[in-house]
Amino acid sequence: MSDLEKTVIFEVLRYDPEKGEAPRLQEFTVPAIKGMTVLDGLHWIKENKDRTLAWRSSCRMGICGSCGMFINGLPRLACTNQISHLHSDRVVIKPLPNYDIIRDLVPDIETMFGKHRAVKPYLIRNDQIEQNHPTAEYFQSEEELVNYIQFAYCIKCGCCLSACPTAATSKNYLGPQALTQGWRYLADSRDEGYPEHADEVYSSHGVYRCHFAGACSQVCPKGVDPGLAIQLAKQDAFLKTIRIRKAKKASAVTPPIQNWQPRANIPKAPEPTV
Repeated sequence: MSDLEKTVIFEVLRYDPEKGEAPRLQEFTVPAIKGMTVLDGLHWIKENKDRTLAWRSSCRMGICGSCGMFINGLPRLACTNQISHLHSDRVVIKPLPNYDIIRDLVPDIETMFGKHRAVKPYLIRNDQIEQNHPTAEYFQSEEELVNYIQFAYCIKCGCCLSACPTAATSKNYLGPQALTQGWRYLADSRDEGYPEHADEVYSSHGVYRCHFAGACSQVCPKGVDPGLAIQLAKQDAFLKTIRIRKAKKASAVTPPIQNWQPRANIPKAPEPTV
């Protein structure tokens, strides 16, 4: 074994519903080299020890969100966490909490996608004909983009929902992922569907169920900060309630842009090819 290689024990939760057995932890001895990620370790186990081990992954670059797992006590992406950075000779891997288990490390995240769909996470315009058959772009300044762009970085890995204590005790609670995306469109200057988004965001299982534990923001691998989005949604509703704000549109993070003009050096779009 080289100086850059060490032996690490992987404790992996195993569960096969077809066998009718309770979930159990199985140990594997893995040779870990510098730069090796937890996902790399799982691939090594599958190739060298047990081909039946199941998990979900795709891009290996922290983009798709597929490999969210409960690693050494925290929801993380297996592809972006190096074994050496865990500072432990034992890596305990389980499927994400707050989800049913399909098999081994594969959580059933259909409930998260169902809640995501409930907030209608897409632009809604009053002119449906123009929306479905656009003749031009929806203009938006760079300053207006700042109001929501941070919350648009969500990769739907499910880590925030698995860390949320409210989601652990309430199946109806929309959770930080869906609520953040609801606010993302409420704060988008191009969106005109305030009632459609707000019906779910401010419902009895919406933002007011959040206890602001902050665990969702702590574990988010992309820095989306769902806790901030939920608090901004609460603040906006409060300002409307005390009549400081009357407009339905969400308040801007930055001041309104007056007489904003695009830069003169913006290149023109190429001619259509089809």
